[in-house]
Amino acid sequence: MITYEPFYRTIKDKNISTYKLINSYGISRSLLDRLKHNKPISTVTLNDLCRILECRVEDVAVYIPDKTE
Repeated sequence: MITYEPFYRTIKDKNISTYKLINSYGISRSLLDRLKHNKPISTVTLNDLCRILECRVEDVAVYIPDKTE
């Protein structure tokens, strides 16, 4: 399972609010909702988030094996 918990730690550490992501960087509310609920996002979107936040992929998403795997 992919989780986006690191994304929220990263924006907190960088003092970037979701309001700023929406209004200054054009991130949609629907994307933030997808991240909140660990729904799939495209690699293009992942790249955009890394560029905006000046971070690595693992600062946005992490893979956690399911218990059934």
